[in-house]
Amino acid sequence: MREPSAQTEHMTDLVHELRRHVGGEVRFDRTSRILYATDASIYQIMPHGVVIPRDADDIAATLAVAREYGVPVLPRGAGTSLGGQTVGAAIVVDTSKYMHALLEVNAEEAICRAQPGLVIAQLNRALEPYGLMFGPDPASLDRATVGGVIGNNSTGAHSILYGMTADNIVAARALLADGTDATFAPVSLEEADTLAAHESLEGRIYRAMLAIAREYGADIERDFPRHWRRASGYNLDRLWRGVQNGRLNLAEVLVGSEGTLAFVTEATLKLVPRPKARALAVLQFDDFIHSLEAVIPLLETQPSAVELIDQYVVRLTREQAGYSRALDWVHGDPESVLLVEFFGEDEAELRAKLDKMEARMRAWGYHAPILKLLDPEAQARVWYVRKVGLGLLMSIKGDHKPIPFVEDVSVPPEHLAAFISRFRQIVRDNGTDAAFYAHASAGCLHCRPLINLKSAEGVRMMRRIAEQVVDLALEFGGAMSGEHGDGLARSEFNPRVFGPRLYQAMRELKAAWDPERLFNPGKVVDAPPMDQNLRYGPEYHAHVPPTVLSFDEFLGFDRAIEQCNGMGVCRNLHGGVMCPSYRATRDEKETTRARANILRAAISGRLPGGLASPEVFDVLDLCLECKACKSECPSSVDMAKLKYEFLHHYYQHHRRPLRDYLFGYIRTFYEMGAPFAPLVNALMRSPLAQVGQRWLGIDPSRRLPPLHRQTFRAWFAAHTPLPTAGTQGDVALYVDTFTNFNYPQQGQAVVKVLEAAGWRVHLAPDVCCGRPLISKGFLPAAKARAAALLDAFEPLLQQEMPIVGIEPSCLLTLRNEVCDFFPNDQRVRVLFEKSRLFDEFLHQNDVFSILDKRLRPLPKRIVVHVHCHQKAESDARWAVSALQHIPKAEVFLADVTCCGLAGSFGFEAHHAEISRHIAHLGLVQAARTADVVAVTGVSCRQQIEETSGKSPLHIAEILAGVLLVDE
Repeated sequence: MREPSAQTEHMTDLVHELRRHVGGEVRFDRTSRILYATDASIYQIMPHGVVIPRDADDIAATLAVAREYGVPVLPRGAGTSLGGQTVGAAIVVDTSKYMHALLEVNAEEAICRAQPGLVIAQLNRALEPYGLMFGPDPASLDRATVGGVIGNNSTGAHSILYGMTADNIVAARALLADGTDATFAPVSLEEADTLAAHESLEGRIYRAMLAIAREYGADIERDFPRHWRRASGYNLDRLWRGVQNGRLNLAEVLVGSEGTLAFVTEATLKLVPRPKARALAVLQFDDFIHSLEAVIPLLETQPSAVELIDQYVVRLTREQAGYSRALDWVHGDPESVLLVEFFGEDEAELRAKLDKMEARMRAWGYHAPILKLLDPEAQARVWYVRKVGLGLLMSIKGDHKPIPFVEDVSVPPEHLAAFISRFRQIVRDNGTDAAFYAHASAGCLHCRPLINLKSAEGVRMMRRIAEQVVDLALEFGGAMSGEHGDGLARSEFNPRVFGPRLYQAMRELKAAWDPERLFNPGKVVDAPPMDQNLRYGPEYHAHVPPTVLSFDEFLGFDRAIEQCNGMGVCRNLHGGVMCPSYRATRDEKETTRARANILRAAISGRLPGGLASPEVFDVLDLCLECKACKSECPSSVDMAKLKYEFLHHYYQHHRRPLRDYLFGYIRTFYEMGAPFAPLVNALMRSPLAQVGQRWLGIDPSRRLPPLHRQTFRAWFAAHTPLPTAGTQGDVALYVDTFTNFNYPQQGQAVVKVLEAAGWRVHLAPDVCCGRPLISKGFLPAAKARAAALLDAFEPLLQQEMPIVGIEPSCLLTLRNEVCDFFPNDQRVRVLFEKSRLFDEFLHQNDVFSILDKRLRPLPKRIVVHVHCHQKAESDARWAVSALQHIPKAEVFLADVTCCGLAGSFGFEAHHAEISRHIAHLGLVQAARTADVVAVTGVSCRQQIEETSGKSPLHIAEILAGVLLVDE
């Protein structure tokens, strides 16, 4: 063994060689190693370093250097493995950033060629014009990569139709352990024998595979698990079947090998026709086991999928603001719900299938109502909840979590009810409970016992349950994994699952492909104990400083960070908002997951300096504080809030840039400048201002919005209300800094609409919410502002008067951060209940029953971009709905991520490029298709104006512009 100094020198030389030969990125810094030390599993192992290759040549160069220095290599895609497949003491090679091309589509043969970093959802979108798709559909398909599904032998809800990835691979191009570039595709036994005669590593692999098949064929025939839904061990069954059938495809052996045999650089995949029409039935059960017994009669009706959601998931969905509105299809509090899907040519065929299913279930004894859904949007809401089930389970607060270690056992469906009944008893005998969801049609329920791994007893409990479940799975003829693979969680048990003969065959298979143990050692065979290398274990301790914001809802600042389970939903590239900076860079460092990982390292002592570490600042720097993770992350990781608190602690040890004071105290500067608005505006447009901006680190091409000589409050003081004002009641208008000083016209429009609808408008007290201060981490100053606001608002809070806000980030600060500063103050609850966004107020008070007849037609295409905080903490649909009342208007919601300006973020020089890049991810294109661009936030307004050439209007300005009123 090398001495520490020799090891350091050894690694230094290795890094030097990698940087000489690899054209991509070579990252051996501590931060990168921390970010790649975990995946979606319960495990954590520091890698030696990370390589992000640009092409297969970079991978070959990495393998060559790794061989020379005796360091393993670990292929990685999205890092969403639940068994710990993608963590290890190795060079992690992440193909997801650059190697994501769809190389070829052959629609006639229904195949395609793709690089390993291509995300399955992106692949399927590219295949839409051909009417084709990739059949396996794991719940993580919006971030799972081609290489990942191959490594894991992934499947999903429709496995009873499409099988597993091994059933859908045609060929694989791979780099072998000696650097050979080999392609594995179907060959006859004669061709295999010819290949086996070569003295290359490829030849030795063919020789060994043929020898293993012939020597262990009888053992495979007799002892290999019969259930087809299996992602455990190596695919000896496919190897043996290929020899028996006279046609061998070693690509099928690579599938499910978890990157332990070779490095796949390109794959040829089978494609299937995209279903023309779908229907979905929802069946609710008050008895969980009874729902499992229903699976067999349901399968007799030939569905495309039968999925289960249990009571835990239903209840957690209801508790999550971002998901609860998607649960309108569940009634009451059922113990479980079955989702039964059918494919068909048209609606008539689907209705017939649903009727047949209902008749079979009535005959079986199911008497409850059956919800039948033919509308695609309604179906999408149901599937949305099912697909985020895992993340929702992990949102359970506290240290007891439903953890993955035996969650993936798969048994023949006819044994499912009996197996789960016994499984539940094992869990209860160990003094805990479990959550269940997933693929009932294939006998693969994801069963997650609730365990506290931070305690020694919790770790012992995990092992006891695992040992007992292995025996149970074997008793029912099942496999330890139906799709999540072995990794560090289940590889230890493969000798018991497969028996000594088959396990020996697997060890020989590994040795033939990887004689120097270069590829991802410790997975599938020769694994460490499953209760080692835990992310959380008895030795884990968090050091939590006093916080300014309350994290009581998470049971503490540390547990708020630990909400992140690594599922990587933040790596989604399409739909929703999360995570803007990742979408722009495709870099793991810019995910919410990475930010949670570095924060956890800081509070657990793995990162010197803790929350004062510049490394933490670097990883959190590109967080736009959009809050999308708060609602879109199934585990509700509120990274914006965590960043506010982090910045407060960080700047207790570091000097702040001067621009933070400018942006944090922007209201003070506006108050000083407003009386001299023309002069200030002229100065802001002058060359002198650009010099000042460069000095402050502000992008010189950006301009702060101009000040108005007449503020909104000054206008309101001279304003004469409309005759209709007051017939419906009174409302207090909360006027934000930007409406008052920069965009008074949008405030005037709000007043016009509200008065026309019969509301008398009063102004709420003129106290800043502190949003700019919060964003920059000036938390004590922001807390003082919040205290002043509560005191000033106290008389208003005692009245029966709603409070309406114009700027989402400011109004929602009243509902969130003010509450977080003073969680035990009764006034914040009243403030929360009374505060409404303009469009929320219109929706909740049925304002358009009065206004509809007074809106002039506007035959225009209106594209609406809603502020990110509004999407996260309110509902974007209300802004769209308000404009849909305008006759002849075509109103569309821009389904895009954040605008990219995000308050002061896009003004800062080092953020300017990525800010504009984010805008061009879809927002600019959407804006340019519009006749009118509608916004709800001032940042969105300015970013769209600067990047698209359009002149956006607040939704109130558009409504006021078509409103006929009697002055």
